[in-house]
Amino acid sequence: MPQTEAADTGAVSRIRPRWWTELPLILLVYGCYTAGRLLARGDVSSAVDHGLAILGIEKALYLNAEHPLNRLFTAEPWLGVPADFWYASLHYVVTPAVLVWLFRSRAEHYRAARTWLMTSTFIGLIGFVLLPTCPPRLLAPAHGFVDTMAHYSSYGWWGGEASAPRGMGGMTNQYAAMPSLHVGWALFCGVVLWKYGRSRWTRIAAVGYPLLTAIVVMGTANHYFLDAVAGAAVMGAGLLLAPYVTRAATAARLRIAAWAAPLTAAGNTGPAPIVSDGCQTSAGERIPRQRDSRLEPAAGTDAAPSDAGDGAAAPAR
Repeated sequence: MPQTEAADTGAVSRIRPRWWTELPLILLVYGCYTAGRLLARGDVSSAVDHGLAILGIEKALYLNAEHPLNRLFTAEPWLGVPADFWYASLHYVVTPAVLVWLFRSRAEHYRAARTWLMTSTFIGLIGFVLLPTCPPRLLAPAHGFVDTMAHYSSYGWWGGEASAPRGMGGMTNQYAAMPSLHVGWALFCGVVLWKYGRSRWTRIAAVGYPLLTAIVVMGTANHYFLDAVAGAAVMGAGLLLAPYVTRAATAARLRIAAWAAPLTAAGNTGPAPIVSDGCQTSAGERIPRQRDSRLEPAAGTDAAPSDAGDGAAAPAR
């Protein structure tokens, strides 16, 4: 029995993923991510307290890189405007693009990578719920941060409230700063590109994309340095938990298949008997006397004495 179960599990894991099953799954996870951000609004005062506590820890550890980067991005539009575009759009574009590339060119590794990303995202949502955090851009001006997305809002589609399109800022949770999934997803893309890419440009993108994303989220005053560190930690935790999630999903799939097998077998009882109304057609016959015609000797062959008439002569021996 254990050998059979192991064989079944291996067979399931070798099934090639199909886009028509993967796409709804990705959309479901993204919907949960969006809904989680909306639901985890929390209390504004506690979110501000959490943000100030993180800022205080960074200053005590001399890790406060947000202020110089934010001043640079505010003073130099040629840096601040592209950074705002980077923050507002790339994580919605690059992450799906990497998944599609992996699905098409490295299908045998896709399911493990997808499970890693989804597991980490759900861990990040737990962080949003348990620790609502005010980003630097929403702190009081006395703390020295400038919201570059509001500062350069005339250059893009976003408004002054958030990276969402104008008029839709109220539909997003602006206090979902800890951990930074911008950095987490960028790190995921970097690891996948480094591990499965072959070209030099792929390796450069694998290093540059997560690093630049971390700089962008701090320079635009959307995240603290420790938010970026927490985003990387979340991806590490998701990587460790992904094999257990995969095994649990495989076991659930096998249980569902075992439960559905008797129902499928019960439904396949064979074709229903064909019986015509008003005709002498027995079960299994499509035309009357079909069985008798199969039992009659073929034309030109000798008939048995019992089948011949009473006056027929017996065949010569």
